[in-house]
Amino acid sequence: MTESEIIRVLETALLCADQPMPPAELRKLFGPDEISSDDIRRCLEQLQQDWSEKGLELLALSSGWRFQSRPEMQRYLARLNPERPPKYSRAVLETLAIIAWRQPVTRGDIEDIRGVTVSSQIVRTLEDRGWIEVLGYRDAPGRPALLGTTRQFLDDLGLKTLDELPALESQDGVVALAGLEFEEIPADEVAADGPAADESQEPGPSEIEEIETEYLKEND
Repeated sequence: MTESEIIRVLETALLCADQPMPPAELRKLFGPDEISSDDIRRCLEQLQQDWSEKGLELLALSSGWRFQSRPEMQRYLARLNPERPPKYSRAVLETLAIIAWRQPVTRGDIEDIRGVTVSSQIVRTLEDRGWIEVLGYRDAPGRPALLGTTRQFLDDLGLKTLDELPALESQDGVVALAGLEFEEIPADEVAADGPAADESQEPGPSEIEEIETEYLKEND
């Protein structure tokens, strides 16, 4: 096969896929001796370049390659779905931010940083969404679970590795989390989170920065 034919096959498969596709999966499109892993990588990079000026972009994510709309296209696509997104819960956002930037952490670590009890509903919401998981257990009394983020979390942020997370105290860090679509937590369940009961308003940059500042103070 010529390189242009290979790229055409890869392009078709990726445009039709509903999940990111890893290179090993893409290689199954061809015969066992028809194309090498290096060929796949080179053709994906060329395909990425071919789409560099279009409304869709090809990204290498944590779990594979995926076509997705560019950020500047979102305001147009949103007109096709005029429904208002659910309100953000500041408690959920703060909890996810701490897990993402300080993982692995226990619920106790999160509570020490936030200063309030972390309700089971908040953790369950993040687990159900596929953004966090148990990575292990701390060697301490009670062996508390160590929480961390998943590949799905990175995919939803458009990232390949945790190293690509922007600094939390930067505006990019705030925008990254604000771009996620959170499920709204019912008021009666959020109330179990103590002072966060009335935190259903969309958070601003200062609230995210407070998490970082408080953590740094406690760990100086």
